[in-house]
Amino acid sequence: MHGQRHQFGPELRRRRLAEGLTLDALAAAVHYSKGQLSKVERGLKPPSPDLARLCDAELGAGGALAALVPWRSSGADTDEEIPGDQEVWLMRLTAGGTDSFQPMDRRQVMAAGAAGAASALRLGPGTPSAPTAAEGSSLLEVSRSMFDQYRRLGQTVSPRFMLPALVAQTHTLRELARGAGARTRRGLLTLASRYAEYIGWLVQESGDEKAALWWTRRAVELAAAGGDEDLAAYALVRHALITLYRQDAAQTVELTRRAQSGAVPPRIHGLAAQREAQGHALGGDYDASMRCLDRARVLLARDAPDSGTPVIGTTNLPDPVAMVTGWCLYDLGRPREAAEIIDRELARIPPDALRTRARYGMRQALAHAAAGDLDHACELAGQLLDGAVAVGSATITADLRRLAHTLARHPTHPTVRALTPELTAALRLETP
Repeated sequence: MHGQRHQFGPELRRRRLAEGLTLDALAAAVHYSKGQLSKVERGLKPPSPDLARLCDAELGAGGALAALVPWRSSGADTDEEIPGDQEVWLMRLTAGGTDSFQPMDRRQVMAAGAAGAASALRLGPGTPSAPTAAEGSSLLEVSRSMFDQYRRLGQTVSPRFMLPALVAQTHTLRELARGAGARTRRGLLTLASRYAEYIGWLVQESGDEKAALWWTRRAVELAAAGGDEDLAAYALVRHALITLYRQDAAQTVELTRRAQSGAVPPRIHGLAAQREAQGHALGGDYDASMRCLDRARVLLARDAPDSGTPVIGTTNLPDPVAMVTGWCLYDLGRPREAAEIIDRELARIPPDALRTRARYGMRQALAHAAAGDLDHACELAGQLLDGAVAVGSATITADLRRLAHTLARHPTHPTVRALTPELTAALRLETP
C-alpha cells in the first residue's frame, strides 16, 4: 500500500499535464488548495482516498488513480462461526440505563449454579404450551403488526432503546414455534428470522460488527428452519454492508456476487446488485457500477411483495436505486452529480423517517461540501445534527466524521467556522 501511495504523486502529475491542466485548474475543480496538490504531487504529503477519487474522476482515469490510494480496512474480518447449541439468551437491564445481551448454552447456565436464583423471577414453565391453530394465527398477526411498529420506532430513536424488546420478541417467537403445528411453526420461525435480521441491522448501527454478523446468521438459521432458504443470500448482502463501511471494495463486490450466484427472489437479487454497484463505486469503476444499478432497477421492478411477510431491506426510499446512484456517484468522485440526485430523492423520503433522512442527508451534505458548495453543505449539516445524535447510528457518524474532515480544509470560511463547534459537539456525543 505504501508503494502504491508513493506512485500516486508522479502519476497524478503525469495525467494532469497530459490533460493540459495547471495545478490551479485542478485544485479549483476538486476543491483542494493548490498548495495541498503540489505537496501531493511531489510526495511531500500523502493523498487521501477522497482526493484520489476526485482527481480520478476529473482526469478520466477510470479508477486507475483511485486504486493507488485504497482505504485501510478498519480491522480483521469478523466472519466467525456461530457458537454451538446456544439455547439460553440472557438480557441484563440495569437501573443506570446500560443493557447487555449474551447467548449461552444450557450447560454454561447450569455450571454457573444457583447464585442468582434467589432474585430470579420465573415467568412460567420452561417450555410454553403449544399454541392452537387459532392462537398461532393470532400470534402471527399481532407479532407481524408489532414488527412494522418497531421498524417505524427505529427510525426515530437510538438502537439501545429498541434492542431489549426486539430480542425478547424474537425469543418468544422461537420458543412458541417449538411445539406448534407445521404451518404455524413455519410462520413463527420466518417472522422470528425477520426480527433477528432487523436486530442485526440495529446492532450494526450501534457499532458492533461482530454482534451484527451473529444476529444475521441467527436470522438465516431461523429462516431455514421455517423453510425459507432465501435469507441466506440476503445475509451476504448484509455482510457486504459491513465491508462497504470498512471501505473494502473487493470484499463488498465478492460477497454480493456470491449472493447473486443462485436462484433467489428478484428483491434479494436486486438488493445484491445494488450493493455490488456500491462496491464498484468504491473501487472507482464507473461503468461496472452503473451496469449493476441498471440490473438492480430491472430486478426490483419485478418484485411482488408478500403482504404476510415483512419487506426485506429499506421501506423508506421511494426509489432506492436512484438514491444509491447518488451515493455511488459521490464515491466515484462526482460530487456535483451526486448532489443533484440526492437532493431530488431526499425530498421524497417521509418526514418521520428520521434515521433514513439523517443517513442520506449526511451523504447529501458531503456531496455539496466536496462540490465546493460550502454554505449549503453547512446549512444541511446543521439541520441534521440533532437527528443524527437522536438515532445513535455508527454508520451515520462515519459520514459525519468525513464531513468534518472535508470542511476542515476550509477553516477560514465563515459558515464552516460557525458550524464547527456544533459539529464537534455532535461527534463528541456520538463517540462512545
